[in-house]
Amino acid sequence: MKRVVGLLVICTSLCLAQMSMSVDQLIAFVKSSIELHHEDKQVAAYLRRIKLSNKLSEDAIIELKSMGAGAKTAEALDELKKASAGLPEPGAPKPKPAGPPPMAPPPQEEQKKALEEAREYAMAYSKNLPNFICTQVTRRYIDPSGLEFWQQQDVITTKLSYFEQKEDYKVVMVNNRVTDNLKYDQVGGATSSGEFGSMLKELFAPETQADFKWDRWGKLRGRIVHVFTYKVEQQRSRWSINYDHKMEIIAGYTGLIYVDRDSPVVERITLNAQDIPVSFPIQQASTVLDYDTAEISGQPFILPLRAEVRMREGKMLSKNEVEFRLYRKFGAEATITFTPDALPATQTAEEPVKKQ
Repeated sequence: MKRVVGLLVICTSLCLAQMSMSVDQLIAFVKSSIELHHEDKQVAAYLRRIKLSNKLSEDAIIELKSMGAGAKTAEALDELKKASAGLPEPGAPKPKPAGPPPMAPPPQEEQKKALEEAREYAMAYSKNLPNFICTQVTRRYIDPSGLEFWQQQDVITTKLSYFEQKEDYKVVMVNNRVTDNLKYDQVGGATSSGEFGSMLKELFAPETQADFKWDRWGKLRGRIVHVFTYKVEQQRSRWSINYDHKMEIIAGYTGLIYVDRDSPVVERITLNAQDIPVSFPIQQASTVLDYDTAEISGQPFILPLRAEVRMREGKMLSKNEVEFRLYRKFGAEATITFTPDALPATQTAEEPVKKQ
C-alpha cells in the first residue's frame, strides 16, 4: 500500500462572506480555536464576519476568557454581544425523540465468522477483479488557517488502468486543460494510490497481525454492516507517508472496517496514522474509502466509489476528494470521456440502525 502525501505550502488570504451562527456554535468554535492554539488575531478577524442568530451573554464571554480566549478575540466577542443584544435568548436544546432500541450485538461466533469471511474476501479481492480502465477525478483543497475554511486548488483528472492486478495512473487534465507529459507523481501536493485491493489485502495479511474487534452495527447506503475497529502496529505496517519526495516514514494506523451483514463484502475502510514522529512535517494523515457496485461489460463488481484523504502540516490542512467513475473493460478498443463534473450525490454517511 503506497500513500504519497505532501502539502501545498500556499499562503493565501482568507476571504469569507458574513455567515450566520448560533451562540452554541460560536462557543464551540472559540473553544476549538483555543484548544488548537489558533492565532488570536485570526480568530478575532473571523468572529467579525459572524452574524449571531441569538443573544450572546456576558457569562458566556467570561467563560471563554477564563478558558484562554485572547484579547482581540475578547474584543470581537464584546462587539457580538452588543450587536446581538436585541435578539432572543438561546433556547434550551430540544430533547431528541427517543429512537428505536439498538440492535443487540451478534454472538461471538457470528462476529468471528463475519471477520474471517471478510479476510477471505479481502485476500482474494484483487484476483477477482477484471482488467479495466476508469476515470479518477481528484479535487484538492487546502486551508492555511487550520479552521477548515477550504479553498479549492485544482481538479486533476486521471486515466487509471488496472491490468494484471497492478494500477497505472496517467494524468490527462489539470483544471480542464489537457496534459500529455505530466506523470502522476509529478503533480505535486497530495496524491494517493492503493485503492484497488492493496489496502484491503495488506490490512488482512497474516504478517500485518492487525488487531480486530467488533464495535457495533452500522448502516451504509441502505445496507446493515458489521463495524470492526482495528489497529496495525508501526513495525508491521506498510503504509508509507512521503513528504515532498524528500522524507518518508512508515506509520502505524488504526481505523474502522465496514462488512456487509449478509455477505463478506467490505463497504468502507478508514485509516488514521498513529505515532508519527514529531520531527516529520506531516502530523496527521487519514483516509476514508467507500466501495460500491459498478458494472464492467455488463457484469457487477465491487469497486472503489469515493475516497477522502486528509493531512495536516502545522496549521496547514489538505483535503483530497476523489471519485472513481466510468469503469470500462481494458483493451485497445476502450474509449473513455474525461469530464470533471461532479457525480450525483451519493449517500456516504451512516444511517440509524433500527432494531430488527
